[in-house]
Amino acid sequence: MIRLKKISETEWEIPIEDGMKVPGKIFANEKLLRAIKKDKTIEQIKNVARLPGILRYSFAMPDAHQGYGFSIGSVAGFDKETGVICPGGVGYDINCGIRTLVTDISAKEFLKIRKEFLKEISKRIPSGVGGENKELLKEKDLDKILVLGAEFAVKNGLGKKEDLENCEEKGKIKGANPKDVSLKAKKRGINQTKTLGSGNHFLEIQEIKEIFDKKNAKAFSLEKGKIAIMIHCGSRGLGHQIASDYIQEMQTIDGLNKELVNSPIQSELGKKYLSAMNCAVNFAFYNRQVIMNEVREILKGYFPKSKISLLYDVCHNIAKFEKHLLNGKKKEILVIRKGATRAFGKGRKEVPKKYREFGQPVIIPGSMGTASYILVGRNESEEKSFSSSAHGAGRVISRMKAKEKFSAEKIIEELNKNNILIETASKKGLVEEAPEVYKDIEEVIKVSENSKLTKKIARLIPIAVIKG
Repeated sequence: MIRLKKISETEWEIPIEDGMKVPGKIFANEKLLRAIKKDKTIEQIKNVARLPGILRYSFAMPDAHQGYGFSIGSVAGFDKETGVICPGGVGYDINCGIRTLVTDISAKEFLKIRKEFLKEISKRIPSGVGGENKELLKEKDLDKILVLGAEFAVKNGLGKKEDLENCEEKGKIKGANPKDVSLKAKKRGINQTKTLGSGNHFLEIQEIKEIFDKKNAKAFSLEKGKIAIMIHCGSRGLGHQIASDYIQEMQTIDGLNKELVNSPIQSELGKKYLSAMNCAVNFAFYNRQVIMNEVREILKGYFPKSKISLLYDVCHNIAKFEKHLLNGKKKEILVIRKGATRAFGKGRKEVPKKYREFGQPVIIPGSMGTASYILVGRNESEEKSFSSSAHGAGRVISRMKAKEKFSAEKIIEELNKNNILIETASKKGLVEEAPEVYKDIEEVIKVSENSKLTKKIARLIPIAVIKG
């Protein structure tokens, strides 16, 4: 029996019971809640609420669905001294994240070269399971990437200084020591920079179709009828192996064989995991930076006079120390976001200066056949969700069921009907990511906005997609 208390049309509380230390909170309307109830998401929210040192609530965003350990679309804050770090909370795809390029290139002009552009991107940016970059890295360079992130790319001519300013953590999180990353993890990652990977990773060219807030859109350089490019990928095999290594190590020490194995934040093992996780975070920042730089160079080849700049880069699967208001006082806590987006409002020093009077850009993509949104964080989200929002549409159909229900040929046909050109490394992967396997992005955005987590700025529609 699921006990839920309705707080508002878009907020639901799971009362404290069965060893929970805090209540659960779900941001959803009736329609999204029905989808959330179909899997083990609510059970996972309750499990997270039992972890030591958890603060305020165990949160679930509007796109929440069942994951490993934490549900995907969940947020939890932990006391720095008494709390724990849980690798299953961050997940296997550490710093899977998304960045958006904005341009002054019209969709009409881009469509003339769309086919050639997709082919060139596919040649220069490998995708799919095990996709590797033939430009081999040296181990000493990999270690530098793990420490410096996107900064290492820019130092080597693969980007501009302003790119770093427009990244969460400026593209480099502190506290990353490559010594805490196993040789196996490094071997898995060394050939995977500048690769998209598989699953829900993508590179998508979109037309800015609708503007809802002209002032913020101007600050974000969003103009109706122009194209934007979203790049969604993470730390590839390196991040996956780091998660595997530390989940195994924590199981050995705890004697537990559960998805929520953990260590105290202040323990030696907890600190080692956070260091290794930060290495994966930086690897992912570097990966998105070099992919973006490649995209920008290719676009410049077709449109040499165009303006192409990075709007913002946000992380999804990450644990970070942040200051938040608790009982009227600012306190540094560890915030774990899994399949969730940071959504800081106006005035936060972490937000780039150019956006500080508006709030942090928030990027919420749909599926390859539906709209995506650019939003802005709101100050109200500080109290409501530790300044967090949804990260996408959220699955409603498993990959296994998708393979039974859909065919690649039919998906491609439907996308073509909607003037969306697609390139994919795997037809199997395409089927698993069919637009129908996701929740309604319009409902997710509606709840995010009505809950005052974010405010929508622009709606974008896909016109060309590369799927991992």
